[in-house]
Amino acid sequence: MIPVGFDYERPQTVDAAIALLAEHGDGATVLAGGHSLLPVMKLRLAAPEIVIDIGRLAELNYIRVDGDEVAIGAATRYRDLVISDVLAAECALLPAVARTVGDPQVRHRGTLGGAIAHADPAGDLPAAVLALDGTVVLRSPRGERKVPITEFYTGVFSSVKEPDELVVEIRVPRTGATGWAYEKFTRRSNDWAIVAVAVATMPDGATHLGLVNMGGTPLRASATEAALAEGKSIEEAAALAAEGTEPPTDSHGTPEYRNHLVTVLAKRALKTASA
Repeated sequence: MIPVGFDYERPQTVDAAIALLAEHGDGATVLAGGHSLLPVMKLRLAAPEIVIDIGRLAELNYIRVDGDEVAIGAATRYRDLVISDVLAAECALLPAVARTVGDPQVRHRGTLGGAIAHADPAGDLPAAVLALDGTVVLRSPRGERKVPITEFYTGVFSSVKEPDELVVEIRVPRTGATGWAYEKFTRRSNDWAIVAVAVATMPDGATHLGLVNMGGTPLRASATEAALAEGKSIEEAAALAAEGTEPPTDSHGTPEYRNHLVTVLAKRALKTASA
């Protein structure tokens, strides 16, 4: 299908992009890589009045260490995550997860900020940032605010981001090159995950698990995390991975199937992360 007609702007600075968002409000949408936005526009599930293209804003494309965290610009592409020496040393889960997204064309266009802002419960990167207990940095005419990713998502494709706010940065702790795993179950290598589990060992020793396609938002496996904190075995903790989730029914599986699958993947990921 052909999208509904829209205006197009390609601002040269972040401030100019935010000014356009403030001017057009709910009628505006942001384009970075476009792999999520353009399909829904073609299906007319989204019909913005104006598309604001930030994909070429160099000031939003960076990966750098900042104290105890790694700061990543929202327009940083998946491919940049995959090849980053900084992330390989400081937060190895992110490049490993980015490597599993789509195919080379997608990885050369898709952006971390776009994945986080899109709020897709089937997305790989939101689960990884959740496991890392990351922070989403938003900027608007009112200034900048930092939102823990555990408080960012409110529903399917929805978040606390206001219409005049732009995701400008993602911050994750420096967790190192070990103590992580990502288990992703798909029909084909470049498909969306039927279920996936991201595991990160945090600087304080806690273990976090982010879940893909197990509810209406990206989720943490809180029951499993609590069991591990109590000293339960990996097998005992992994068996609780589906608690508190509401997995969807679709052509790839029932909720019961996903409930079983997530426990299997959680067990594998925890064993890998602890090796």
